[in-house]
Amino acid sequence: MASQKEFSIQRPGVDHSSRFNRKKEKLKDPIGTTWRILRYLGSKKWALAIIFTLSFIVTITSIVGTRINGYAIDKYIQNKNLTGLAYICLVLSIIYLVNIAATFFQNRLMVYISQLTSSNIRKDLFVSIQSLPLKYFDTHSSGDIMSRLTNDVDNISMTLSQSVTQFFSGVINIVGMLIAMLILSPSLTVVTLITTPLMLIITKVLVAKTQPFFVKQQRELGNLNGYIEEIISAQKTVILFSEEERVKEQFAEINKRLTNSAIFAQGFSGFMGPVNNFINNLSYLIVAVFGGYLAISGKGGLTVGIILTFIIYMRSFTRPINEILNLFNTIQSALAGGERVFDIIDEDKEKDALNAEDIKSLEGNVKFEKVNFSYTKDKKILENLSLEAEKGSLVAVVGPTGSGKTTIINLLTNFYDIDSGSIFIDNKDINTIKKESLRRNVSMVLQDTFLFSETVMENIRYGNITASDEEVIEAAKLANAHNFIMQLPNGYNTVLSDNGNDLSHGQRQLLAIARASLAKSSILILDEATSSIDTRTEMEIQTALLNLMKGKTTFVIAHRLSTIKNANKIIVLMDGKIVETGTHNGLIEKGGFYADLYNSQFRTGLA
Repeated sequence: MASQKEFSIQRPGVDHSSRFNRKKEKLKDPIGTTWRILRYLGSKKWALAIIFTLSFIVTITSIVGTRINGYAIDKYIQNKNLTGLAYICLVLSIIYLVNIAATFFQNRLMVYISQLTSSNIRKDLFVSIQSLPLKYFDTHSSGDIMSRLTNDVDNISMTLSQSVTQFFSGVINIVGMLIAMLILSPSLTVVTLITTPLMLIITKVLVAKTQPFFVKQQRELGNLNGYIEEIISAQKTVILFSEEERVKEQFAEINKRLTNSAIFAQGFSGFMGPVNNFINNLSYLIVAVFGGYLAISGKGGLTVGIILTFIIYMRSFTRPINEILNLFNTIQSALAGGERVFDIIDEDKEKDALNAEDIKSLEGNVKFEKVNFSYTKDKKILENLSLEAEKGSLVAVVGPTGSGKTTIINLLTNFYDIDSGSIFIDNKDINTIKKESLRRNVSMVLQDTFLFSETVMENIRYGNITASDEEVIEAAKLANAHNFIMQLPNGYNTVLSDNGNDLSHGQRQLLAIARASLAKSSILILDEATSSIDTRTEMEIQTALLNLMKGKTTFVIAHRLSTIKNANKIIVLMDGKIVETGTHNGLIEKGGFYADLYNSQFRTGLA
């Protein structure tokens, strides 16, 4: 819970070696991902129907306009009929204006649909993130999660805005132009279709080659964002330990992998355009030569106007094929991003037990009974742990780093599920209490306080959103924070900078205490709340904490043992087991591990 964020932080369960490996990846379920994205589009069937209709209008006007051009050559230009040519030009102008208008509204509507679709995906993703268990965030980089919310969703949006319209108009164009070509000259149409399978085969080969690179590109982009977010958050630590050069080298390595994967992905897919253009130009040459031969020999009833019309039809037939094939690199990138987005949406969410009930208030009697827990299967954190805390009592948990102190808090708040045993509050198994209800009755003050870029008033009110301004001020007074707040430029309306960095650590802690006080919960958790505070500030905070603890069952995870002398019960943990239990004086007299730990701090001035 209260982990100090350090440079190169190692999250439990995270494979940090992935930053520097070269694992080859591929899309897991491209068809399934495609259908899921299309289902989001399907909610706007009326808009898609309009786009389809507009695409049909664009295709029809292109076919008619092209045919009229060929007709004008044969009937008016060759016969030097200027009056007829002028009339044809007027008709063509009207047709092309309709074409332009239909294209404009089609594109505008598609932009609207794509943005709305990406908005819905982003909303579902964000809602899903809010329902994920804490262990997901402990094992995944926050920068990578942010990358899925931004880069991956934007990738989907961009692909939809570009691809759907092109696909609709492309399919209609292909069918329409093929019919027009068959009507105009079946023999030339057969010649045209000979080269089409070759384009499809080449595209299939290139897609198979480039797909892993697009998947890797999105993964490396997430890694890069995660690394940037982590290093910026830990910049003071980087500077303190003079690790700037190593950070630059690590960034360069990740950035290089992202660049290489992008180069390979875009490079391979870039072959599609030139190769397909070569095949198309070869087709035009064959049609021009074959059509010219038929026109000169008088076979097939071909004229110059018909050949010109057919070549334009042919271009309009092959162009959408090329566009659709060239879209594959964009589509692959979007599918890679889509899989990353849906991976989070499909993650197991926090769920309440079927019989879980909503508890308005708890008295605060806590009992751990033979609890076993491990974050990973190979290492047990808590073993056969049993403890009790009566209503209104102060229980301190001490022990060396890694002994399982914070884990007890994670389990009490039901952030993690225990392997075996039971945890009771007021004789109710916590699994029979709705998680939201349980946490509403627990307030926490951590070593690292997080403050939002909001006013002081709203930061305190976060403990109870419905609290009035007067209640917020009363909570601040209880926490001994009122005086320093009134000295801020705008008092309670002062907007704090990122995480309250314009305040001292002690001031941030006082605001956290005020926030916890406003929650009016029955159980209070203090997770090393004063471990990094100077002695004078600690005295102020201790006074505020004493006010806060009145009438609450309080669990204190303490680093400075002098702060827990008055605890009703002190629990000493070692390797996930309780090795000692008692009061401060009793444990000192016993002369065991606690006494040694306390005396060592006293000698070093930490007590």
